[in-house]
Amino acid sequence: MSYESINPYNGKHLKSFDILTDAQLEKALITADACFKTWKRKSYKERAVIVDKAAALLHAHVDAFAKLATLEMGKRIDEARGEVNFSGNILAYYAKNAATFLAPEQLNPTRGEAHMESSPIGVIFCVEPWNFPFYQLARVAGPHLMAGNVVVVKHSSNVPQCAIAFEKLWIDAGAPPGLYTNLLISHEQSDKVIDDPRVKGVALTGSVEAGRNIAARAGQILKPSSMELGGSDAFIVLDDADLEKTIPWAVWGRMYNQGQTCCASKRFIVLESIADKFLDKFKAALALQEPGDPMDEKTTKGPMSQEVALVDLLKQVDGAVAHGAKLLMGGKRIDRPGSFMETTILTDVKPDNPAFRAEFFGPVALFFRVKNEQEAIALANDSDFGLGGSVFTKDLARGKRVASQVDTGMMFINNIDWTDAELPFGGVKDSGYGRELGDMGIQQFVNKKLIRTAHIDAPA
Repeated sequence: MSYESINPYNGKHLKSFDILTDAQLEKALITADACFKTWKRKSYKERAVIVDKAAALLHAHVDAFAKLATLEMGKRIDEARGEVNFSGNILAYYAKNAATFLAPEQLNPTRGEAHMESSPIGVIFCVEPWNFPFYQLARVAGPHLMAGNVVVVKHSSNVPQCAIAFEKLWIDAGAPPGLYTNLLISHEQSDKVIDDPRVKGVALTGSVEAGRNIAARAGQILKPSSMELGGSDAFIVLDDADLEKTIPWAVWGRMYNQGQTCCASKRFIVLESIADKFLDKFKAALALQEPGDPMDEKTTKGPMSQEVALVDLLKQVDGAVAHGAKLLMGGKRIDRPGSFMETTILTDVKPDNPAFRAEFFGPVALFFRVKNEQEAIALANDSDFGLGGSVFTKDLARGKRVASQVDTGMMFINNIDWTDAELPFGGVKDSGYGRELGDMGIQQFVNKKLIRTAHIDAPA
């Protein structure tokens, strides 16, 4: 196995990186463990100096980081810049707020006094995906480093330059050796890291299959874990929705990052009375996207991340059609160099179609008509996933009522804006467990210790 950097825009091979030897991996773990022993004793103010510096460096070098993401996984350059800026915001957010989030919490026992303290637990192993090659790293590094832990990270094998650049960011910010370590390792070595007694927690963002395997392995040795897995988010359009505002969100929700987002809008559930009008406008808006060089700011449609991702998605669409789904638009590879796929809409996807329960990780939208609000809620909940979702309506009370009944970790009313460091991110069901970001994100890998003082005689 090696880590391969290939430009999906033109298929050009950029660089290759060898995996670490077992001896190199052992040295990295020794260094991380040693770093934790000193880092955990640093004050929040001392930790914040380094985390704030890393945030400032991201903001100061947005283009350099963004171009790496565009080169390695095809993200359009304006989206890549947005990701880098957001990553810097996340680091700055935790540098500012960690002390408050982890401050001792006073309790009120019936006798005496008590409080809860938060303390770091050690080396945290993070396994992260390619679709947001910096944001995914920032949202584990920011909270866990500020909590006093140290992190070792296995990034996806197709974005090695991004992974190496993010490690260098911490070195440039003045981090001590072992605070943040990028591991170019194999899956077999990854298992060894999970098993290693120096590693105290495991965080994964990835597929359901990967989540089951890694969570099971961590669970066997009673290590805490957090899992952010797939999604098949519902985009619910009620009959009073303002389509002029809804359609742009529908396009963004499905096509942002070429649809390669866990919390992308994937199932469009529209009330019957407005369905035809929505579908006509949605189809017309999607058709305006033109494929091109993702480095060009004028490009509206970039490639998929890898050739294998494109091939797999095409097979998935063909399978859906073979089981009775109708292809309203797209469904094929675009005839040009690079890993480009036509924007696709599938309709008439019935419950017995494998596509009904699947996640389409790319520019493929599933469209459903429903008779009323309750059918919309029932269909939204008829999914193995429960990451996010949205509802569009002019009646905010109605929107909140619907949002409260959809079984997900996140719901958005008249928007799909999850890009705030303050907002906890995560799901239920096959979408995983635990939360990242917000005040909840820093609580995942800390010891919550009760300390009670009371002058109480022992029972006789």
